[in-house]
Amino acid sequence: MDMPEVPACLIAAAEIHKIVRRLGVEITACYRHCPRELVVIGLLKGAFIFMADLVRQIDLPLVIDFLGVSSYGDTALSSGEIHLTMDLATDISGRDVLLVEDIVDTGVTVETVRRLLAQRQPRSLKVCAFLSKPECRRVDAQVDFIGREIENAFVVGYGLDYAQSFRHLPFVGKIGLSGKK
Repeated sequence: MDMPEVPACLIAAAEIHKIVRRLGVEITACYRHCPRELVVIGLLKGAFIFMADLVRQIDLPLVIDFLGVSSYGDTALSSGEIHLTMDLATDISGRDVLLVEDIVDTGVTVETVRRLLAQRQPRSLKVCAFLSKPECRRVDAQVDFIGREIENAFVVGYGLDYAQSFRHLPFVGKIGLSGKK
């Protein structure tokens, strides 16, 4: 597999910071009167950097957990099948839950995970996505907090990867591939 060159910047680090700060304010306002700590669940691996920054902007007591899912493997095209690679350690029954995703494109992953978590009977369940590609939707995915909508392009950086590379970039960049993420 040929590795693409480091991409040009699409969303700079300063803009990412503004987006995350805005989302933190919105989420804080939404959950201000919850009876217990908000349970923030990040989808691994892509959401880990965004989630780390986001929880520092949420001015509420939090419990943090992670759920590992995969639909891409080391390719640029989603297989359409969602594989659970790591389950939660936290019981979310009766709790307010915020699911944090790096990017919502087809909507299949986020809706599959939403259904899985809903079976565990949380008090409430909302989704926050750093990026959204609405023109790529294959299912009607409910996303309650959206950082930014983008065009249908394969993006990397700020946790997003291509074959496990480029996650470390402090910005989001677009790379040219035949498949899109």
